[in-house]
Amino acid sequence: MASTVTGVYPCYENQFKIGSVGAQTLDSIADCTAFSVAFNDGVEEWTPYSSEGWVRRLKTAKGVTISVTAKRNVGDDGNDFVAGLAFKNGIESEADFEWSFPDGTKVKFTNAVINIKALGAAESTNVAPLEFDVMSNGKPTVTPAA
Repeated sequence: MASTVTGVYPCYENQFKIGSVGAQTLDSIADCTAFSVAFNDGVEEWTPYSSEGWVRRLKTAKGVTISVTAKRNVGDDGNDFVAGLAFKNGIESEADFEWSFPDGTKVKFTNAVINIKALGAAESTNVAPLEFDVMSNGKPTVTPAA
């Protein structure tokens, strides 16, 4: 059955979950306040003689980076998990990440690289930040809305 969601929607209807690579369940991340998405495409260009100077192109690679701004919430499983990756390197800094769209579509990034950008440091009267990038590491699994 197709989704009944139509029209515009507020961004907060996007939801995220994170957890250890291969975990059976993923946890929501408390106090996320903003996110942005950048698609990083690789496009090869060439100009054959037969194109009379017009460039030909083919997209040959794709990557996704989701930048998340949140507040550090000690005791929340998802928030604690992300913060716990701050001092890790290599495959220890990877996680499974799921993005749920308002229409029910889900995109799961397996072995995503989690790049912590801010953790707890700000002005004395600010709420402690937790900012990070989720960087695709291979092709994600896209499950269309049911």
